[in-house]
Formats: sequence, structure tokens, C-alpha cells
Amino acid sequence: MNRREFLCHGAGAGVVLTGLGGSLSAAPLDRDSAQRTLAEHRIAKIDSKRSNDRYSHFVGRGARGGPTRFGFGREVRILVTDQGARGGAMSGAKSKDIAALIGRRVSDLYDMEAGVADEAMSIDLPLHDLVGRILGLPVYKLLGAKASAHVPIYSSSIHFEDLEPWGNADGIPRLLRECQVDYNLGYRAFKLKIGRGLQCMTKEEGQKRDIEVTRAVRERFPNCKILVDANNGYSEIEFEAYLTAVTDCDLHCIEEPFDENREDYRRLREHMRKVDCDAMVMEGEMRSEAAKEAWKYGWYSQRHVERLFALAEEKLIDVINMDLAIVGYTRWRRVMPELVGAGVLAAPHTWAGTPRPYYCAHLAAGVGNCDIVEGIPGKATGMDYSAYHFEEGNLVVPDTSGFGIELSL
Repeated sequence: MNRREFLCHGAGAGVVLTGLGGSLSAAPLDRDSAQRTLAEHRIAKIDSKRSNDRYSHFVGRGARGGPTRFGFGREVRILVTDQGARGGAMSGAKSKDIAALIGRRVSDLYDMEAGVADEAMSIDLPLHDLVGRILGLPVYKLLGAKASAHVPIYSSSIHFEDLEPWGNADGIPRLLRECQVDYNLGYRAFKLKIGRGLQCMTKEEGQKRDIEVTRAVRERFPNCKILVDANNGYSEIEFEAYLTAVTDCDLHCIEEPFDENREDYRRLREHMRKVDCDAMVMEGEMRSEAAKEAWKYGWYSQRHVERLFALAEEKLIDVINMDLAIVGYTRWRRVMPELVGAGVLAAPHTWAGTPRPYYCAHLAAGVGNCDIVEGIPGKATGMDYSAYHFEEGNLVVPDTSGFGIELSL
């Protein structure tokens, strides 16, 4: 089967489900029994609420765009059934899509093996939470619990704070203090935004500062993983120079150093071998075009996905980080076997809403093949994340029902 046939061919989910409210060692849950339980519930009401973030600290600019500051707001859809079950999560559902789902049986909208039906994709995450609460299972067990519930995670909130007006006086020490804030929360991995020379500084000054920041974080946090993300802010030649200067910093992952293309990535790999850099290379989040209609990779175009798989086939990239929402939660669980078949890991992009890393952690623990989750340190109004905790830098996914996020909206 060639690459195009592989991408166009459907991938079966093949999940293994644990028993109602049971542990990983429980007997597999009978799909028909679960579907019958879900058939007892109809969607009676869908409420729309607003939640707002408060990050652990101010988040500045990256190579592209302005500062994120302290967070964003989002819509949360809360599903209530005629039996009194309640579940909710982020959703950008349109009113017309919601109205058509009132009165439908949950079993018509959610299949234990395939996930959410296409007609209900607008409430994909809320339905996963609801089904988990009805069946007394955490979402990751709904998905098969194929990997550890101790999920590697990094803080993605270290941007160009050293270049903000109030940061210029402190420079790099300001950025290190913000790393320390996230370290104190339990993070043992940091993703550093680089590419200051694209818009914020001259090329020479920006590269120099990127190098200084990388080396400073490595010196201050010698036992933590470091990832770097240039948001395509470098040319391939410029990035080689950056990488040469930080080769002893033991980078865990390099994300989107420049616009992805075969020749530049081939040259980068040659240079990485030359300077003895064994970091993984991550690609896929940024897209130059959207699909005209959603397909199994959501709103990423087929051309974009084919380009990623072509790079993976030549071992030029190691990790694909298409966005959690642009692909879609159910679609991610369906296509993960294709990534496994291509020999490439996943790390779905989650920036910038604080609930999204928790959803992604369930995906990682449920279907496996995820290298590390993009964390967003902070809180959100009406959303209680306290069921989660850190152990040795890993986010421990709780065994509470649904996503384990209690809502008080």
C-alpha cells in the first residue's frame, strides 16, 4: 500500500475497554452491554457556559504574533441527560448543531469502539466526558488504557518574556524566574520559544539571545528536559548555527524550526549527526491551507498530511503535532494507528486553553504513541483540575469518571 492509499484507507480503532468502574486488570467491558447502558440516556439539555484562564505567569510573544498575557476564555458545553447524568468540556458548537442533538440517545451519538458520531463532532469532548460519567470510567479507559497513566508533560508557557517592556530590565533572569514558577508546580520539562530574530530583534541579536536563553535554562535546570520551538522563525542555515551553539544542552525535541520541506530537513539531519545532536524533530501544527471539508484528519488538508507522512517515511521527522482540535479528539483516536504504522510519534498541539492538556493526557494514556503532552500551567474559572497531580515531572491522570475535571459553571 503506497502512502496516499495508506492515508485514504480507514484505520480501525481496535480499543480494549475495561469493566464498569474497574481497574486496568478488570475483565474487558462488553461493548453491547455498554451501548445498552448508553441507550438508557437521552440528551435532555445542553447548556453553554464561559470559562476564563489565569496562567501561572504572564506569557509574552513568540516568533509570530503578540503576547498571550494571562490566558483566554472559552465556551464549555454541559450535556444533561433525561436520567440526570451530566458531563461537559470545551466545545465550539454552533447553536444549530446543538439543537439537532436534543432528544437523541447517547448510544446513537457515541460508539464504544469508534468514538463520537460524525453528526455530533461539535460536542466531541463533552460527549466523551458524559459517557465516562455514565459508565463510571475515566476517558483514558474508554479509549483502551494502552499506555501509562503517568504522562510526560512540559510547560509551554516560556516565551519571550525577556523582551517585554517590563522584562527588558531583568532580561534572561526574568525568564528563569518564570521557569522556576512552573518547576515549583511540578513541571520537569520546558519548551522554550526561539526565533527572536524573525520580528523582535535583528537576526544576529535574536540568534544570540536564543542561544543565551537555551544555555541559561539548561544551566539552571540541569535535570529537566528542554524542547525548543521556532514557529518556523529560522532558515535552515540559521538554525544549523543555533544548534551548533547549543549542542551540549541535550535538547529533547526541536519543533518547527523552519518551513517543512524535504531538502532542508535532510540537511538538518546531516548537521545533527555532525554535531552529535539526538533531539527528536517535531512538525505538523502550522498549516498553510485548510481542508475544504473535514475528513479523517479534520481540517488539515490532505496535501499537508501527505507531506508530513513523506517526511516521516524518510525518518526526517519523529513526532507529528497537529492540533488537538483541528484534527478532533475522536479523529485523533482513530488515526493514531496510522502514525504507529508510519513509525512516528504524536504530541498534539494544545496551546492555549488550560483544559486542553488534561484532555490530551487522557488521549495519551488511552491510545498510546504519544511522546509528551503540551502543558499550560494555570487555572480556569469553574473548572477544577485538582484530581490531577505530578509525579517526577509526569502528569498523573486520575481514575475519576470522565475527564476528571469538576465543573462549577
